[in-house]
This record gives sequence, structure tokens and C-alpha cells, in this order.
Amino acid sequence: MPPRIPRQSANEPGGHRADIDAGLGEDLAAVVSGARRRALRDGDRQIDTAHLLHSLLEHDAEVRAVFEDGPQLARLLGYLVQRSIGYGLRWQGSVEDSGAVPVVPESEGYSPLAAGAMEHAAERAVRRGLVRANGTDLLSALVLDPEARAVEVLTHAGIEAAVVLDRIESRVRRAV
Repeated sequence: MPPRIPRQSANEPGGHRADIDAGLGEDLAAVVSGARRRALRDGDRQIDTAHLLHSLLEHDAEVRAVFEDGPQLARLLGYLVQRSIGYGLRWQGSVEDSGAVPVVPESEGYSPLAAGAMEHAAERAVRRGLVRANGTDLLSALVLDPEARAVEVLTHAGIEAAVVLDRIESRVRRAV
């Protein structure tokens, strides 16, 4: 029986590039795979930061723990689900790019902001002495640009991006 969701090539919508994915561990590879499926199901041309945020929350317990209280996490997930079934239609067919970050030219399958976030997550991991990025590296990268769809989703759910960054940094300091 063939898989329900076929693997996409780098040239198809939702496809991914080996250069971006090279810095990912198994956990983030699963996140990207989930985001790719979500983008295809939603009819989006590219994986955007909201797709990555949604998939991170589904796959990474450490990322979910950043959103400390149950109601806040539930509100965020509810908003992301609404995106899939309706409100995200206004984004459909458009490219997520605020112009605030450099465009990653070889990032077919990702919006410019999502590709930049993937690279930033890998760089953040290296600065912390890790070989591969983890979920909180990617989460911190997703919330850096105020024009990112992930930040818009957080804002609509009543969560400030700066608070998310502070929580991530607090968790990193406690772990050291």
C-alpha cells in the first residue's frame, strides 16, 4: 500500500532542501515533516512559521513546557487549528516575508521567514555548543520577527513573543 502522503521533492510545494535540514536532529526532522504535511493539506505553497509552530507544539514536549499554563497552551493550539480550517485562508497563496530578515535563496519549500528561522535555529544551537538544533532553538527563531505568522498566531492567542523568548532563555539558564 503506498503512503497516504507521498514524499515531496525539493521543487514541489512543501518540499524541503537538504542544506536547511542538515542541522536538524530526528526530533526536528519530524517537526518539519509534520509542517510539510500541514502545508500541503492547507493548500499552502510553502511551509511557513505558523506551520512550524503548530508542528513543534504537537511533537516537542519541551516546547509545550515553554507555554507554562494549560489554558494558554490550549488557546494557542485552538487558534492554530482554526488557522487550518478557515482563518488561515487569507494567507493561502501568499509568501510569508516581512523583508526584515535576509532571504535564504536556496529554500524552496519554505517561506523566506521559515527558512531564515531554520538557519537561525541551527546557528543558535552551534553557539550553545550543540551539533544540531532542538525544538526550543527553532521556537526562539520563529518568534524573532514581529511580522512572522507564528508571532501573529501567538499574539491572537494572547501570548507575547518577548515573553516566549524570556521563558526559553530562563529554561536554558536553569539547565546549565
